[in-house]
Amino acid sequence: MVAALVIAVIAASASAVITHLTWPGNSSAPSSFNSSATPGFGSGFAGRGRAGSGGNSTASPSGSASTASGTTAAVAARIDPGLVDINTTLANDDGEAAGTGIVITSSGEVITNNHVIDGATRITVRDIGNGQTYTANVVGYDPSSDVAVLQLEHASDLTTVPLGNSSGVRVGAAVVTIGNAGGVGGTPSVAGGSVVALDQSITAGDDVDASSENLTGLIEIDGQLQPGDSGGPLVDSSNSVVGMDTAASSSFSFQSAADQGFAIPIDTVLAIAKQIVAGKGSDTIHIGQTAMLGIYIEPSSGEGGYGYAYGYGANGGSDGSGSNVSGVPVAQVVQGGPAAHAGLAQGDTVTALNGQSVSSEQALMALMLRHRPGDQVRVSWVTSAGSSHTATLRLGTGPAA
Repeated sequence: MVAALVIAVIAASASAVITHLTWPGNSSAPSSFNSSATPGFGSGFAGRGRAGSGGNSTASPSGSASTASGTTAAVAARIDPGLVDINTTLANDDGEAAGTGIVITSSGEVITNNHVIDGATRITVRDIGNGQTYTANVVGYDPSSDVAVLQLEHASDLTTVPLGNSSGVRVGAAVVTIGNAGGVGGTPSVAGGSVVALDQSITAGDDVDASSENLTGLIEIDGQLQPGDSGGPLVDSSNSVVGMDTAASSSFSFQSAADQGFAIPIDTVLAIAKQIVAGKGSDTIHIGQTAMLGIYIEPSSGEGGYGYAYGYGANGGSDGSGSNVSGVPVAQVVQGGPAAHAGLAQGDTVTALNGQSVSSEQALMALMLRHRPGDQVRVSWVTSAGSSHTATLRLGTGPAA
């Protein structure tokens, strides 16, 4: 497997900077999946079905429909037609990724985890119900809650899932998880389990750059989730979707046992999705395409590194400027990007956006989240030599958050 060390390009995204284990651009996605063959998949956040380049196992996904009990198989038969396989192409030809989505309107609105579409320059979706493949556009996302909404192009008459009420979920209740385990597509995998705890909080962290993201109010289950299950449904005994699964990834992980899984309550997901569809952005919700400033940063140790991990580079350590200026150090600029055109360079420190001081990457991203591609913003910075500058630039279009 090829692990890409990354640094972040500032874009309107508040997701933790993720070091990707992907299907590299010069290899193909695996045709099957075995969790034991992929280090780190036993206890990680997020599972976009990112297998390594050596995915040569022929074992069926754990808990697949072929080995499920009659009850779980019946649940899957009811829910599967309202699901989609999500496949993404990552920026800079860094590879591909996959996950699961839940169809909530017959016209093609789909909910999934934000991390499933993080870094995507192209998103395609295969509808399980009709077998057709669609191009998907990002309607919006809330990285702080790990929720995103997609709209499928030219979709109509799609089967939707039966949505339940997560406020009725109780500890000990039987549940079923369904998803695109391993990102291999085809018939979704299914596994039974039960609810272990409610209102749980986890800190999901990147194993390489030590960045982190806090997720709260989660449903904990004792069934193991697989990479690729992310964005899939948690289904109760009445065949209603009561949560959206968040699964395992090789590099973005939380401290948990191998048989622990977590889901976002569906009430929370739908409340956020409703706000996104209504076009109501906030400090945590971004609507539409991602705006890009075009600077690479290095996340502060132990903090959530905001922005999209765009391109390869050295990771961690000092930015090399030697500056004591409060702000966001620039590790590199995107060639031909807005910041480069404005005159920013490696070793500079961004100190303000539109006159508002920024002392961390999180502060800068909270401001960036409000903007869209094409917006004009004023950026202030201090060079490595100590001179101060302010320039107005027009934000570009970055990958999905």
